[in-house]
Amino acid sequence: MSQLIKIYEDKPNEAAIAKVVKILQEGGLVIYPTDTVYGLGCDITNSKALERIAKIKGIKLDKANFSFVCYDLSNLSDYVKQIDTATFKLLKRALPGPYTFILPGNNNLPKEFKKKTTVGIRVPDNNIARCLVEKLGNPIVSTSIHDDDEVLEYSTDPELIYEKWQNLVDAVIDGGYGDNLASTIIDLSGYEPVVVREGKGSLEIL
Repeated sequence: MSQLIKIYEDKPNEAAIAKVVKILQEGGLVIYPTDTVYGLGCDITNSKALERIAKIKGIKLDKANFSFVCYDLSNLSDYVKQIDTATFKLLKRALPGPYTFILPGNNNLPKEFKKKTTVGIRVPDNNIARCLVEKLGNPIVSTSIHDDDEVLEYSTDPELIYEKWQNLVDAVIDGGYGDNLASTIIDLSGYEPVVVREGKGSLEIL
């Protein structure tokens, strides 16, 4: 049975975080708040969980453009090729923040993503998301959850999210109302930064 777990962003409850981390470690799917919209995530190391997310999204796993949600930039070298100083400075300026950066992937990517040449990296400015990743010890593979509503693209009310998703996921974190504006996506895999999608993050960082 799926659980709705209340966690306050300003002071995340350690026991509640530990409960969600255990669900992730056991291959569960979790919907959690970020600094933009609510995300659907799983442990990057769990193949079955990755397959479940791809199935829910109706896509093949090797074609999926999921983000890797990290605690900070220290995880970067695990999955990303060496980046130049200018790129690193840009990441330091922008993160944590409402951005997804597309970077060249390296050979350490999980086998499900081996065919990919790039990877989307997120370090959200949200205590709940970052606590989860920190306690889990590795990134969460994540994708935004969309709403069927024609006016609002993203679901913002955690209780309504739970009603809709409780049969598909193992836990929904109620971290308060989410935003309905997604992250700004910037591709840094080429010679010049390319804005793929303008969202919540300001382009003034470029």
